Amino acid sequence: MSKEKEERSGVVLVFLAAILYSLGGVCIKVIPWSGMSINSGRNLIALVVIGLYLWRVGHRPRFNPWIGLGAVAICGTNTLFTLANKMTTAANAIVLQFTAPIFVLLLTALVWRKMPRKGELVACGVVVLGVLCFFVDSLQAGGMGGNVVALLSGFSYAGVFLLQDMPDSDPISSVFWGNVGSALIGLPWLMGETRVSSVTLLSLVVLGVFQVALAYILLTLGLARTSAVTASLVSGIEPILNPILVALIYHETIGPVSLVGAVIVIGGVVGYNVWKTKADAAQAVAAKS
Repeated sequence: MSKEKEERSGVVLVFLAAILYSLGGVCIKVIPWSGMSINSGRNLIALVVIGLYLWRVGHRPRFNPWIGLGAVAICGTNTLFTLANKMTTAANAIVLQFTAPIFVLLLTALVWRKMPRKGELVACGVVVLGVLCFFVDSLQAGGMGGNVVALLSGFSYAGVFLLQDMPDSDPISSVFWGNVGSALIGLPWLMGETRVSSVTLLSLVVLGVFQVALAYILLTLGLARTSAVTASLVSGIEPILNPILVALIYHETIGPVSLVGAVIVIGGVVGYNVWKTKADAAQAVAAKS
């Protein structure tokens, strides 16, 4: 497979993963449990699917400090996003998590000493402006805590996209151990839940099988074929589809200032993706000449 085709296949895999991730908001909303309980339950189910996948491909989970760091990023993303969905609107939770590309840029600069370009700094500024809109709205609606947790999930999500760039990395092993941690952390809350219905169980299975297990498997396969920044930007379908599903099924709406913030954040990140594609193409042409 040529490098160009491999890159395209990676983009498709990440895009499919983002669609599955989009199921998270509505499924979490309809389950009448705490965020910790939901996160533990869905990850216990996901571990079965991921374990079967690893057995099928003959891949034993590895562990080293870098894989462990990736597992912490996975665990943090799983836990924080679930909590944020219970503390604020699904739209706020997912769009603030979508700040991940900006954190990818910052972490790349700090850890790998790759300084951001002017366009990347502009993108950071635009996204920060959008994030501020969410916090202005939260001061009026009382969702500040949920927005802070959602923003932290964006930081940990950036670590997920950097899994492939870590030395001696093994993204699927990080996913496995991260899900183990996520399941164990919330187990005390899960054991105390008594409100069980067919809708609750079905939603939990959808979360575990599709929104966690299959989505992470597709993401790790995609990360092996495309860059961290490209992957984090391709997943831009998630903050659009997620709140639409929640609005249609759960009838949850977003505040006017937050809506403006969502447009700014998504527009800033997508605009950055377009700029980066053109800049990289121009750089490649210049290198050949």
